[in-house]
Amino acid sequence: MINWIASLPNFSAYGTPMYFFYLILAILPLGIGLYFGKRFSWYEALISFIFIFLMFDGDSWQQGISLIVYVIWQTCLVMYYHHYRQKNNASGVFYLMVALSIAPLVIVKLTPAMVGHNSLLGFLGISYLTFRAAGTIIETRDGMVKDISAWKFIRFMLFMPTLTSGPIDRYRRFSKDYQKVPSREAYLALVNKGFFYLFLGFLYKFVIGYFFGQRFLPQFERMALLQPHMISWSMVGVMYTYGLYLFFDFAGYSLFAVAISYFMGVKSPMNFKQPFKSKNIKEFWNRWHISLSFWFRDYIFMRFVFLATKKRWFKNRNTLSSVAYMLNMTLMGFWHGITWYYILYGIIHGLALVTNDWWLRYKRKHLPNLPHNKLTTGVAIFITFNFVMVTFLIFSGFLNTYLLSK
Repeated sequence: MINWIASLPNFSAYGTPMYFFYLILAILPLGIGLYFGKRFSWYEALISFIFIFLMFDGDSWQQGISLIVYVIWQTCLVMYYHHYRQKNNASGVFYLMVALSIAPLVIVKLTPAMVGHNSLLGFLGISYLTFRAAGTIIETRDGMVKDISAWKFIRFMLFMPTLTSGPIDRYRRFSKDYQKVPSREAYLALVNKGFFYLFLGFLYKFVIGYFFGQRFLPQFERMALLQPHMISWSMVGVMYTYGLYLFFDFAGYSLFAVAISYFMGVKSPMNFKQPFKSKNIKEFWNRWHISLSFWFRDYIFMRFVFLATKKRWFKNRNTLSSVAYMLNMTLMGFWHGITWYYILYGIIHGLALVTNDWWLRYKRKHLPNLPHNKLTTGVAIFITFNFVMVTFLIFSGFLNTYLLSK
């Protein structure tokens, strides 16, 4: 059986134009049903199973088994806590359930740093599924999730368009959206937006992202590795081409996921909102990888602030927010991976958020007449954009490669 699965062709999500042809052809009956006010849940489950199977067959069959075990684990945790929460609300049980929910992800992230190879528990998309599962437990604790079953939770976890790389949805939003079949006019509007996002995603990922990532970036990297000094024009080229490639590739992928979700009658959240127009770093994180940054904001930053305020850990409100920023962004850095460049990336962005808050307070108190016009806005956007690009260079890991080559 395993040999047969390993011999099958593997189709990574949104990897080739043919993938889209097969996928759109497969979900066409769903669209017809939604047009006439019907949601064919059984057919959607079948199509999702087939395409998820094709993502994790072939050489990825071990990841497929890990995915199955993982979903069973998370479903047991969520359903147990759902039944427990109906009559009890002990903090210790809540923290234990959250810890058990994120434990597989922690193991997967720590394993390469500890033993030098990837964990057998890992599979593509484990981070995003962990955010969904842990978020469901947190919302259950807060009393926002009351109607849940094992099947509904599994359907939420394995929603095929957003399985491997988000956007990170939340059970309450997804469930409410899924249960309400859109009107014909509303569905046609979703389809219209879906096609726009689909073609924009093709432009981002397969055209612009291809040139930055496959043509320009390797050339700049080769030239930078030949330079005796780290600061060079070639390194500047690496910085900008990687940063732009990262945006267009990831934003294109996210647009694909949102477009297919729309075709299936589910309005998945957008993940990017013109982030390079941001006037400061706080605004950037409200526009960049929105579902991830908002997850950390709501479940790490805000909960820490609430707990610290309740326990009176800090006398100064500004000190509290600064510590919360640093905790939030450092954890985000660790989430990306246990390597110095990911962690440093998170710490720098934490410091940037602290500095941004300080500047806004200083400007309000000491520079009330500072002009606010197109010129100052342009300067703010320019500074923010270039700061982000510098940190993306750190995030890329290329500096690690450069230092090891010397």
